[in-house]
Amino acid sequence: MPTSVSVIGLGHVGLPLALAFADRGIPTIGVDVDADRLQAVRDGRMPFRELDGDEVMRRVHGAGSLRVSDSTADATESEHIVLTLGTPSLSHIEIDMSQIRGVLDELLPLLRPGHSIILRSTIAPGTTEFVAGYIEKQRGLRAGEEIFVSHVPERIAAHRFFAEIDKLPQIVGGVGAGSGAKAAELFSTFQADITQATPVEAELAKIWTNIYRYATFALPNLLMIDCEQYGANVFQVIEMINRSYPRGGIARPGLTAGTCLRKDFAFSEERSAAPGMLLAVSRVNESVPHFLVQGIKRRLGDLRDRRVAVLGLTFKANSDDLRDSLSAKLVRLLERELATVVQHDSVVPTLDGPLERVVTDADVVICAMNHDEYVTPEALGTIRAYAAADCLLVDPWNAFGAAEVFTRIDELDGAGAAVSDAASVST
Repeated sequence: MPTSVSVIGLGHVGLPLALAFADRGIPTIGVDVDADRLQAVRDGRMPFRELDGDEVMRRVHGAGSLRVSDSTADATESEHIVLTLGTPSLSHIEIDMSQIRGVLDELLPLLRPGHSIILRSTIAPGTTEFVAGYIEKQRGLRAGEEIFVSHVPERIAAHRFFAEIDKLPQIVGGVGAGSGAKAAELFSTFQADITQATPVEAELAKIWTNIYRYATFALPNLLMIDCEQYGANVFQVIEMINRSYPRGGIARPGLTAGTCLRKDFAFSEERSAAPGMLLAVSRVNESVPHFLVQGIKRRLGDLRDRRVAVLGLTFKANSDDLRDSLSAKLVRLLERELATVVQHDSVVPTLDGPLERVVTDADVVICAMNHDEYVTPEALGTIRAYAAADCLLVDPWNAFGAAEVFTRIDELDGAGAAVSDAASVST
């Protein structure tokens, strides 16, 4: 068993990982600059939603196997140092490595032979080799021999860490055989298979997993836009594509976003051999809020002073993660039309009150995210009871089961359609 591990960055990727190591008896140090987050961990509280996270947190807190700190220097007490830092995309279509560079500069004076540096964050091709070269340039420590540098990408779906950590294969891309072996030693703590690769192969496997999903979700969104142009029903077209056809499988439309999917295409696009292809995918997904607003205007006309209720503010169903959600863009576009926008989320507390208050007298109700609470006859019943009699339902997810992106609530059948068969496309 590895002697010790530190995790720098206790966000949605880093904190579950730190808890998982600590829960398996490995002395673990968690480092973060967010004082509120550190205090939550000290108190034994999960600062965000994570399936089974509260239970694991209670065990780890009781065992005292996770110590937290706001000092990067403390991480060097451990044999392994895992970096789970933000790697956003800059506006010029390139990776922003400032957080990684900043932490490396703090670690450099304290690194010693035998340390293992593991990049867990999503990174652009070539980043792992850069980190190894940067350490050698600044400290003279040779990667794979004196110091060990690897990329072991996070591949787990958001908020499903503890359900998947022992099942999904771990890809290990080490700079030199020694680095790969060292990282594999740490991640063999979990039950999943380990695949050794070069650093760039590991980097490409991660970003192209997300690129593939991002492109896959763009297709039904583009089809939804095409169906509006031709007066067709996107849900009927998708059902015909998929029904009893071995080469079907197209997903349903929705607001496709989230930190991973929205930015990771840029890590390939910055040096792409086919410039523009993935930018086009991004433009399709990013255009969905505009498409919805224009569709509302085609049916209602001027939106000035119209009451519009937006339901679901997070980037993924049943998540409390608001980062890079397209709901925020949708709200801004509606506000630019001078609509009176009210918001509700069944997971994240909102200022506008409970569902019945938010939808009261609404001219438009938009299901922006298909949380479980919305995919129920009760939610549709609340809208029927409180919204305007001719309220326009906007539902790209088919959460309400109307099988129409745009439909008047007074045009639904008595049962409100097959809500139980609503879409569940999540990112």
